Amino acid sequence: MSNEGKNILLGITGSIAAYKSAYLVRLFVKKGYRVKVIMTKAASEMITPLTLSTLSKNKVYIDFSENDVWNNHVDLGLWADIFIIAPVTANTIAKMNYGIADNLLLTTYLSARCPVVIAPAMDLDMWKHSATQKNIRSLKDQGVDIISVDDGELASGLIGEGRMAEPESIFEYIESRLHQNKDLEGKKILITAGPTYEKLDPVRFIGNRSTGKMGIALAEEAIRRGGEVTLVLGPSKIDPPSGVKLIRVESAEDMANAVFENYKTRDIIIMAAAVADYTPKSVSDTKIKKKDDDLILELKRTTDIAATVGKEKRDDQILIGFALETDSEFENARKKLKKKNFDLIVLNSLKDKGAGFAHDTNKITILSAKNNKISNFKLKSKKKVAGDILDEVVKLFVK
Repeated sequence: MSNEGKNILLGITGSIAAYKSAYLVRLFVKKGYRVKVIMTKAASEMITPLTLSTLSKNKVYIDFSENDVWNNHVDLGLWADIFIIAPVTANTIAKMNYGIADNLLLTTYLSARCPVVIAPAMDLDMWKHSATQKNIRSLKDQGVDIISVDDGELASGLIGEGRMAEPESIFEYIESRLHQNKDLEGKKILITAGPTYEKLDPVRFIGNRSTGKMGIALAEEAIRRGGEVTLVLGPSKIDPPSGVKLIRVESAEDMANAVFENYKTRDIIIMAAAVADYTPKSVSDTKIKKKDDDLILELKRTTDIAATVGKEKRDDQILIGFALETDSEFENARKKLKKKNFDLIVLNSLKDKGAGFAHDTNKITILSAKNNKISNFKLKSKKKVAGDILDEVVKLFVK
C-alpha cells in the first residue's frame, strides 16, 4: 500500500488536546504522507507553529497573509486528498455547521473538495450540550465524518466523554479512508449491536455490560467498503456511523422483531449484539418496593434470534455470530457454530486482557464452518478487528 503522492491537510483548533496533533503529524510523515498544517490563532497558543512546521517539513498556515504573501485557502483545499481537523472545538464545529468563515481554517473547509474528517475535543458538558449534538448531527448530514470522542479524564478534572481520540486511532481511521477497499459494494448487510435491557418495572431492568463498540465498528467498516448497512442497535451511548439505516431497540423481543423483519433481504447478517437469554416473566407497572424479605425473580427464555435465522437462512446468505466465553472457549464456540448454523463465529475470551465489553481493543479468534479453519488475531483496535472480520467474510464470497 503506497502513500506516495497522498496529501493530508491537518487543521488544529484551540483545544488543550492540540499537543496530540504533534504526534499525529509524526505518524503521518513517518508513513510517507505529505502533510500541511492550518492552525487557528487560539491553537497557536496551545502548541507552537515551529514544532508543527519542523515535524511536517512544511510551512504552517495561520493567517490569510504573512509578510505580504497571500495564503490561498482555495489552493490548500484543492491540494488535500483529505482534510482532518484534530482537535476541533465546539466553537469551530458550530461555525462549520453554519458556514461561518472568519479564519483561514474555516474558509479552507468551505473550499475543500476532498473528504473532511473531524476529531472533537471538549469538556463533558460542552460535548453533551444539545447545541453541540445538533451541530454534530448536521455536519454528519452534510457529509463530514466524525471520529468518536473517547471516554476518560478531561482537562477540567471531570471524567466522561469529550476526550479527543488518541493519535493512533485517528491515524488508523485516516489510513482506511485514504485506501478504501470497495469489496462489499452491492452487498446488503444487517448488523446487530449493543446490549438489550429487559424491563422489571418502570425504573429497573436486567442488562449486560455491552457498549455496542464492536458492532458499530463493523457497521462503520462495512460502509467504508461499500456495503449497504442496516444497524439494529440496542441501548448504547455511542453514536452510530453516518450512512447506516438505524433501527434502535431496547429489549430482546424488540431486537428479534427488527431482525426478523429485515434479514431475509440481506446478503450478510452479523449478530454482534449481546442479547439477553432470559427476560422477566412478569413486568410491574409500578416501581417494585423494597421489602424485608428476599425478592425472587422468575425469568423465561427469550427468542434465540441467531438460531432462528440460522435455520431459515438461504444458501447464498452469510451468517456470522459471536461467542464471548469465560471457560472451555473453543469447545463452546464450536458447539455454537454448528448449532446455530453460522458460517463464521468470532470468539472472545474474557481471560484475554483488553478484550470483551467496553474496551476500545479486542482480541479475537475466527472459526469457520466451511473448512474448520481457525484464524487467530493479535490484540488490536476494534476498528482493525472489524476489518479482520470482514476480510474473512469477503473470502466466503470467493468461489
